[in-house]
Amino acid sequence: MASRADNIASTLSLANFSKATELKNRIWFTIGALIVFRFLSFVPLPGVNPVALRDLYLQTQGGILDLFNTFSGGSLSRMSLIALGVMPYITASIVVQLAASLHPALVALKKEGEAGRKKLNQYTRYGTVLLCIVQGYAIATGLEALSTSRGLGAVVDPGLMFRVGAVISLIGGTMFLLWLGEQITSRGIGNGVSLIIMAGIVAQMPTFASNLGAAYSAGDTGSILIIALIALVIAMILMICFMERATRRLLIQYPKRATQRGMMQADRSHLPLKLNTAGVIPPIFASSLLLLPLTISQFAGKSLTPESTMGKIVVSLNQYLGHGKPLYMLLYAAGIVFFCFFYTAVVFNPEETSDNLKKNGGFIPGIRPGKNTATYLDYVLTRITVIGAAYLVIVCTVPEYFLSMTGLPLLFMGGTSLLIVVNVTVDTITQIQSHLLAHQYGDLIKKAKLKGRMR
Repeated sequence: MASRADNIASTLSLANFSKATELKNRIWFTIGALIVFRFLSFVPLPGVNPVALRDLYLQTQGGILDLFNTFSGGSLSRMSLIALGVMPYITASIVVQLAASLHPALVALKKEGEAGRKKLNQYTRYGTVLLCIVQGYAIATGLEALSTSRGLGAVVDPGLMFRVGAVISLIGGTMFLLWLGEQITSRGIGNGVSLIIMAGIVAQMPTFASNLGAAYSAGDTGSILIIALIALVIAMILMICFMERATRRLLIQYPKRATQRGMMQADRSHLPLKLNTAGVIPPIFASSLLLLPLTISQFAGKSLTPESTMGKIVVSLNQYLGHGKPLYMLLYAAGIVFFCFFYTAVVFNPEETSDNLKKNGGFIPGIRPGKNTATYLDYVLTRITVIGAAYLVIVCTVPEYFLSMTGLPLLFMGGTSLLIVVNVTVDTITQIQSHLLAHQYGDLIKKAKLKGRMR
C-alpha cells in the first residue's frame, strides 16, 4: 500500500503554488534579475554612434556575430555594456574543463572535492577576464576602423581613451552578468547563466513575430509557410524534450549488507547515462568554427577587389559557406558529430567511474570490476553517443535547411537556440516541482508532529 508521502508525490500539482511563499519569492527574484539584464542590453557603450552601428550590423549579417547577438539578446547589435554577454565565461569554462581532464595538476585538483571545484571556478573567472580584455580591445579597435556608406563613423571620438573605456565597460558588463547569474542560482530558480542566455534568445521572439506578421500582410509570406513553421517548431520541441530526458540506465549491484534487524540485504541502484551527454556544446562549437571564416571574409571583403586572388577566395567562401548551402550543411553535421564524441570523452571518464564503483563495492552484473567495467562503460557510451549525435544533427540541420529554403533570417529558431530554450525551461520547471514537493513534505512533517503532541 502506498504511503501518504508517495500519494503526495504522485498527485503533485501547481495548485499549491500560492502556499509556497519561499518559491514565490525565488520566482519574483529571478524575474527581477532578468528585467535588469534586459535593461542593461539597451545601455550603449560610451562614445559609440547608435545610428552607424545599426547600419554596420545590417552589412555584416550572416556571420558569427549573428550567433553571439542571438545569445546576448540583441546587445551586440546595439553595442551595449553587455555586448559580450556570458560567452567569454562559457568559453573559459569549457577550456578549464578540457584542461582539468588533460593536465595532471588540474586533474589532481579536480579530485580534491569542493575545494578543488572552487579553485577551478576561480581559474574560470580569471580566464573570463582575460578573454574579455582580448575581445573588448578587438571590438574597440574594430569599431574605430568602421564607417558606413554615408560616411558615419561607428565611434564619435576614436582614440586611446575610447579603447580603455570600452574595454573596462565590457569587462564590467560581463562580470556583472556572472554575478547576476550567481545570485539567480543561489536566491532564485534555475541556473542563472543558462537563464540569462535563454532570456536573450526569447527576447528576439517579439521582433520575429512582428516581422513575420508584416511579411504576411505584405504578401511575402503565405499562410502555408507559417503553418509549416509552427509545425516544425512544435515537432522540434517535442523531439528535444523526449531525447534530452532519455537515459540508458545500467544496473549497479552492491554486496549484501547487514541491516539493523540482522538481515542480509543486497542493494541495487542504476547508473544513468544520457543519450546526449555533450549537451549544446557540439552545435555551438561547430557553428562558431564555420561562421568564423565567413565573418572574416565579410570584413576583409570591403577592402578587396573581386578580380584579385584574395577577392575570389572571399567570394568563394561567401558562396559555399553560407547558411543552407550543401557544403555548409555537410561540414556542420560533421562538426557536430566530432564534438559530440570529443566532448563526451572529456566530461565522462569510464575508468574513473569504474574505480569509484569498485571503491564503493558496486559492480555491474555479469561484468568483472575494474578494467572490464571501464571497457563495458566505454562500449555502452559509444553506442548511445551515436544516437545522441544523430539526434543533434537532425535538430540542428533541419531548421537550418528550412530557413535557407524560405529565406527567413531566424537564427534564434535554429537548433542550438531551441536546444538551449527547451533544456533551460525543462530544468527550471523541474526545480519548481522539487520546491513544491519539498513544501508539501514539510506540511506533512508538521502535521505528523502536531498529531504526536496531541497524543
